[in-house]
Amino acid sequence: MSIISENQKQVYTLNEIEKRKVVEHNSLITSIAKMQKTALKMFELAVSCIDTENPPKDNIIYLSKKELFSFFDVSSASKHTRFKEAIEYMQKQAFFQIKEEKNKGYEMTSIVPIPTVKWNSYNDDVMIQFNQFIMPYLINLKAEFTQYKISELKELNSKYSLILYRWLAMNYSQYEHYSVKGGRRAEQVEAYRNPSITVKELREITDTINEYTRFQSFENRVLKNAIEEINAHTSFNVSYEKVKKGRSIDSIVFHIEKKRRADDNSYKLEDTAFQVDKKQKEQSEAVLVKQAMESKYTRLLIENFLLSPLEMTDTALMAGLQKNVYPLYDELKELRGLNGVKDHLSYVASKQEAYSKRNVAKYLKKAIEQYLPTVKLQDLEQPERASVRGKGEIHE
Repeated sequence: MSIISENQKQVYTLNEIEKRKVVEHNSLITSIAKMQKTALKMFELAVSCIDTENPPKDNIIYLSKKELFSFFDVSSASKHTRFKEAIEYMQKQAFFQIKEEKNKGYEMTSIVPIPTVKWNSYNDDVMIQFNQFIMPYLINLKAEFTQYKISELKELNSKYSLILYRWLAMNYSQYEHYSVKGGRRAEQVEAYRNPSITVKELREITDTINEYTRFQSFENRVLKNAIEEINAHTSFNVSYEKVKKGRSIDSIVFHIEKKRRADDNSYKLEDTAFQVDKKQKEQSEAVLVKQAMESKYTRLLIENFLLSPLEMTDTALMAGLQKNVYPLYDELKELRGLNGVKDHLSYVASKQEAYSKRNVAKYLKKAIEQYLPTVKLQDLEQPERASVRGKGEIHE
């Protein structure tokens, strides 16, 4: 970011584009973008310059003209003319059609997102002023919002790719959120990673209600091309399947996978909430590891060759044992005493197979989860057997 001292303006460049993120309300993500690719891309780029904790004064941000051309990969002699045409189109014809549910139904709002753009021929900065009515969808967002790196959009060259990526990112971010925070059933969480949308709804958000009326044309021109671009140029790998209702294609189910990249979380490095959450998790893991190292169950696992000294250096493994396995051993101890736990581990050790040691915590958790119901059932049916030490079985 460079500073224009004489005007005290911050002109954003793309030098650190990997750290820049777009944050938008989900209602804006699911709205109908009545605009061309360039206008939508320029809007997204401008949004990435907003500091959500310190909104810009008068809703104004400044971009570098040079970096704008770089982002759009414009290098021809006519770039200034093309830029002017894109600005004129964005101000005269581009708008979001936002549909929001209200108490008695829904409310439709049409907003021209950037009504004012100002630049000149003698310096590099471009002033962009957001519509005051679009700002509530971009700042002070406490819930129902999506964020993604602006660099994800740089190589997307289709309006449909941009729209579909935003929608997929909205769903996948909810999958990531509820996977960590909880609050949803397992099948609900998975549905965010495998979102379904009717063809009618997909046509609405891509603004193709009256275009490509045959589904095959719609699939080839809108769906397939967009998925190919997203898979080639973003952090997502996406596939889809068509769901029929009668003889017609009624809906599309997408399957989203995140590519493994070293910089997946790089844009979060300056995110205060992310850093606080990360620190809390690290502190929590450290406590769990300490408790596991001091636990009598760890000693029993070592004695039964179910845990090696080398594996004890794996902090994630030890934290997992303390959090997910040892509480179940406590339950067994309550029912059968410590000797009952010893006998169970002895049996587990005698039945383990080589492959099962690839994930020690998972293997031990599965073993005790299968055994505990047997013990509890024995105590219900034959209370006198409460002191009998059962062995249980493991089915891999």
